Amino acid sequence: MSNRLTQIATRTGDGGTTGLGDNSRVSKNSLRVHAMGDVDELNSHIGVLLCEAMPDGVRAVLVEVQHQLFNLGGELSIPGFELLKAEAVLALDDALEAYNLDLPRLQEFILPAGTRAAALAHVCRTVARRAERAVVALGNEEALKETPRQYLNRLSDLMFVLARVLNRHRTDGTVGDDVYWKSERMAAKG
Repeated sequence: MSNRLTQIATRTGDGGTTGLGDNSRVSKNSLRVHAMGDVDELNSHIGVLLCEAMPDGVRAVLVEVQHQLFNLGGELSIPGFELLKAEAVLALDDALEAYNLDLPRLQEFILPAGTRAAALAHVCRTVARRAERAVVALGNEEALKETPRQYLNRLSDLMFVLARVLNRHRTDGTVGDDVYWKSERMAAKG
């Protein structure tokens, strides 16, 4: 982007349109703007999650995710442009594999609960799924590269895994666990 914002309140959007990175204007209710907004919201939720105590490795992964989400938002704002690279998806795959390795196998569904950090990670997971749906909807109407969709799909999986990691991370040195759904099937086994 050659021009940096020097004025935030431009009033050019008062009529219900917004400018894209290619200088075109679209409705603020367009599929593209919805996708951009959902990605921006996800990045903001990750920013809130980063305010919590967590292992340094998890923090580093999430900071990199924020940068990649900014790239994704930039790509969405410029039709036909590519900023998010396939390597970003591979990095999520690597993180998924590394963090899932030490987690116990799930025997039942878990609730989006536990520590505050884990609960925030679950919020990020659900917003990532919404952003993915918005990108899929946009891709059904306009040509999009597949990397944005793949990235959001992997990211929501990673946020689920990181929520489980964060439920085990305690600042007092103890090890926590997930909050399991109390299903009738599991109760019958007990």
